[in-house]
Amino acid sequence: MKYLITGGCGFIGSHLAERLIADGHHVTVLDDLSTGKLSNAADIAQHPNFQFQIGTICDDSLVHRLVQDCDVVFHLASAVGVRLIMEKPVETIETIVTGTQVVLKNANLFRKPTLLTSTSEVYGKSTCVPFTEDGDRLEGPTTKHRWAYACAKALDEFLAMAYWKSNGFPIVVVRLFNTVGPRQSGQYGMVIPNFVQRALAGEALQVFGTGSQSRCFCHVNDIVRGLVGLMSCQAAFGEVINLGSTNEITVTQLAELIIHETGSRSKIEYVSYESVFGDGFEDMLRRVPSIAKANRLIEWAPEHSLKKIIADVAALM
Repeated sequence: MKYLITGGCGFIGSHLAERLIADGHHVTVLDDLSTGKLSNAADIAQHPNFQFQIGTICDDSLVHRLVQDCDVVFHLASAVGVRLIMEKPVETIETIVTGTQVVLKNANLFRKPTLLTSTSEVYGKSTCVPFTEDGDRLEGPTTKHRWAYACAKALDEFLAMAYWKSNGFPIVVVRLFNTVGPRQSGQYGMVIPNFVQRALAGEALQVFGTGSQSRCFCHVNDIVRGLVGLMSCQAAFGEVINLGSTNEITVTQLAELIIHETGSRSKIEYVSYESVFGDGFEDMLRRVPSIAKANRLIEWAPEHSLKKIIADVAALM
């Protein structure tokens, strides 16, 4: 099989490319390297089944050619992290919405099965935990740009479902919950690589807000296994599916665990959201997925523990 991965030099995309290459497939990666890095694909860069194409998903002629030449599309290219979203609001919306329009239009034209990665952010401020795929969404006002990412990704989902409902276009939408592992950068506000890097350096771990907000962290290898499985599952077409861990931990507890697991003497320092993101920033108190649908479709569940995630991130720091 010939696979196209948009954003394939990113954190998740590069792990997915490695998995597909290891399975004997041909992989073409399209990435503009705005947040991805060529070094992420270093282990497969010279493989005869790997091809890298620098470029943007907003380039219609380029995407047209690459989609025509593949069998399956994994569309992962997107804005990354809350910090980037706050710092580059226009680029966030343009990349997510326009890029997905181009990718899905061409994938539909050539009837190439496509997996679109979305995000747990689309659930917004919902308190209906655990989040189910058919649950209601609750977002903040348009004057607070923190919600632009969630809204843009939700629009991607609406477009994907419109193609499915209008002509049966084979599309799978996957909402990812806090994926973590080797090669993830803390540059864009990702909490575990940031905490691990600071702990190894003996610096204070900066916890935003009260630290009582909780998250569930899933190893990238578990996520990649889920993505590959869902793309091979006919019953997943036309569905929105959560992938993530259900093991909940507060950010303060996470900081304490990382300090313990790395043998660090770092302290925990609490900082306000306003000092980092500006006035009026809103966060979600809990973000926990229901993974019943993924389990039903492909018998998927995470296999890696949080301690394993921390060890794998620390090993490459």
